[in-house]
Amino acid sequence: MSLKKDKQKVLGEVFDDQRVKSFLDFQAPEGVDPDFHLLEKAYRGMNIDNFETFLKFFLEAGHNLNATNPEGQTLSEVVGEHRHGEDYLEALKQAGG
Repeated sequence: MSLKKDKQKVLGEVFDDQRVKSFLDFQAPEGVDPDFHLLEKAYRGMNIDNFETFLKFFLEAGHNLNATNPEGQTLSEVVGEHRHGEDYLEALKQAGG
């Protein structure tokens, strides 16, 4: 017997501005910088176009683009280690990260 997933992953989904802004509402786990957590959630959950829009809203809300994870890495440093993260890394650099 095989088990079915309840949801299929949607690739390339485009969010409206309200959906993109909703990523600013995530609560960080204890011990994780809230700004790093928001950036990481957006990076992992958005296509590049949505991520670029998120960065604009993130900065307008006064968040820190250079926040670090518990290991002391910025999101730019983390993304730089990912094989397919080039576009995201460029977006972070363009935004000042």
